Amino acid sequence: MDFKERRRGPRYPFIASAELIEQRADVRIASRVSELSMNGCYLDMMNPFPQGTLVLVKISAGEEFFQCKGKIVYSQMNMGAGVGFMEMDNASQTILDRWMDGAEKEALKNA
Repeated sequence: MDFKERRRGPRYPFIASAELIEQRADVRIASRVSELSMNGCYLDMMNPFPQGTLVLVKISAGEEFFQCKGKIVYSQMNMGAGVGFMEMDNASQTILDRWMDGAEKEALKNA
């Protein structure tokens, strides 16, 4: 079964800066978001954390800032990682909703 079959919702192209923090060891990795969904994102990075790692995800786009707890769902060395969102506050949920709405409109416009 490939990754697309397991996704719970549509995923859209979305470019933003991101930082992943593995909190137990306080390891930080700067990366870039390339795809976004309501349930997670794909991050471009050379040395992603292993599958199953619990992380804090921080994403900034323009003036807006999103953060939530997440888990590395799959990891591809020299490429990136898929991160599933786990816990987020209402402010981050509102920002994610707005980003997804904009990304969906952009995808429809370019279809």
